[in-house]
Amino acid sequence: MKKVLRGHHLLCVHGFRGMGYSPGFIKKMGTIVEDVRDKEKDFDILVVAAFDDACMACPHKGRTECEANEGSNEHVLSLDRKVINHLELLEGKSYKKSELLKQTAATVEPEDLDFLCEGCSWLKYGVCKEGVGELRQEYGKLAVSSE
Repeated sequence: MKKVLRGHHLLCVHGFRGMGYSPGFIKKMGTIVEDVRDKEKDFDILVVAAFDDACMACPHKGRTECEANEGSNEHVLSLDRKVINHLELLEGKSYKKSELLKQTAATVEPEDLDFLCEGCSWLKYGVCKEGVGELRQEYGKLAVSSE
C-alpha cells in the first residue's frame, strides 16, 4: 500500500474528526486517517504539493487545480510548501509513515499551526492543534518508555 499526501494533509490527518467538504470526501479522508493512525501498518507516503488521494474525492477538485474559490489553489499550495519545508521534507519523495509521524511529533508544536495553516477554514475548530498535541504526547511517551 502506498499513499499520496499533499504537504498540508500530513497535518490534517492528526486533527481529522469526521468533518469535511462532502460525504465522499469525509469517507475518503476517514479511510486515509484510519490507515495513518493504525499502529500496525507502515507504508510509503509520497509527499506532494498537488492533488493527492484525499483530493480525488473533494467536490472542489477541478481538472488541474483546486476550485473552491478564487485563490484557493494558490492558498493550498502555499500551505503544502510551508508544511513540507517545516518538516524538512522533499516534495516528490516517498517516506515511511512511521518516519513522518516521528518527524511531525518532533518538529511541529500545536501553536505552529497558526502559521503553517494560516487561512485554513478548519483551524478555528482547534481539532488539528489537539491532534498534533496528542501525536507529540504519544511520541514523547514512546521515547521515554524505550530508554
